[in-house]
Amino acid sequence: MGISTDSVTRRRFVWLGAVGAAAAVIGGCGIAPTVSPSAASGSPAAAAAASDGGDGSPDSVAAVDEAAAARLSAMTLEQKVAQLFIVAPEALVEDVSQVTQAGDATHAGLTAWPVGGIVYFAQNLIDPDQATAMLANMKGFYSEDGSVPPFLGVDEEGGTVVRVAGNEVFAAPNVGDASALGAAADEAAAKEAAEQIADYLAPLGFNLDFAPVCDVVDPLRSDTMGLRSFSSDANVCAAMVKAEVQGFLGAGMLCCAKHFPGIGSAPGDSHTGAIAVEKTAEELAAVDFVPFKAAIEAGVPMIMVGHVDLPNIVEGAVPASLSSAVAQGMLRDTLGFTGIIVTDSLAMGAITDRYSAAEAAVAALAAGCDIPLMPESFPEAYQGVLDAVAAGALTEKRIDESVLRILKAKQQYIGGL
Repeated sequence: MGISTDSVTRRRFVWLGAVGAAAAVIGGCGIAPTVSPSAASGSPAAAAAASDGGDGSPDSVAAVDEAAAARLSAMTLEQKVAQLFIVAPEALVEDVSQVTQAGDATHAGLTAWPVGGIVYFAQNLIDPDQATAMLANMKGFYSEDGSVPPFLGVDEEGGTVVRVAGNEVFAAPNVGDASALGAAADEAAAKEAAEQIADYLAPLGFNLDFAPVCDVVDPLRSDTMGLRSFSSDANVCAAMVKAEVQGFLGAGMLCCAKHFPGIGSAPGDSHTGAIAVEKTAEELAAVDFVPFKAAIEAGVPMIMVGHVDLPNIVEGAVPASLSSAVAQGMLRDTLGFTGIIVTDSLAMGAITDRYSAAEAAVAALAAGCDIPLMPESFPEAYQGVLDAVAAGALTEKRIDESVLRILKAKQQYIGGL
């Protein structure tokens, strides 16, 4: 028996009605009144750290809150829903040449859909001059339109998962696989690796890196996480994760701990289809939660939820990313995380094999996630959320909660609201 009531079925489920009950529960949940590197985390130690201006004082925290609340109050529902999404540049244009230059077609797409952020991949990044100009153009479009400044993100873990260091033209150092850092158990080296990544990403214009990986690997079961995980030892993972979060934040780079609640013991690859972890909630808490707790204590502003089925916890073969038992119950209620929850890419097979783009985006928000990342069809997902609000399956209050978290983080780390 699972502990979740999210019995979301496969693609043909009556999705507006199914998410309505979850939305009603989540809609009343409060948000943290502050957002600093640890206000985003809920950690008391981190809550005394940086806020607007970096001093953590009540006045500076209040300034962040005030700016975010003022911006939220001035936004239309359509603008708020767009703000929830981080998409690849391809989602905004029909002309594929635009995905390496951010030209007029991209600007038109952003004017129609002022999305919360853009995530870039190797095909979008040709050389330093092109990447710098493209990201500068993108920031300029947001500024020209008076839109909320964007997250400009990339997957740059080091080792086998790199978009910039994997292209020799950028002359960026590849800091190596997490597994090598973990084997050395050198926290200073892990922190330095994060600092090095931030040092070459920031000048290009990036402000968000989807790293570090928090998954505790089971080398006998995982087909994909052997090199990307720091260790099969939860405590080693935790120490490395904490060091990397500190390194990223100290260098001024937003970071994202992934893939909650832990996919290190899942056979298969969620890019191509459903994966599952057979652990109980107690087993997850004893091992897999440990690095995420360390990330939260270090002040991580964003945590990614993976598309892993938890058959001993969540009923109905619902992936963690669409489950309120995971996003709300485990991550917020149990671990006390008050920052931004982002799904893994909703274009992965673990999602697209079972849900439409609209179904997945609405279910993710109903579960308590803040950002539905890279839906298979952004226009469909965007309209699906608007339709869910119109139908009462999601409330505008629920949308506001997520947008306010996003705005606070942006004011804290990027500024310009």
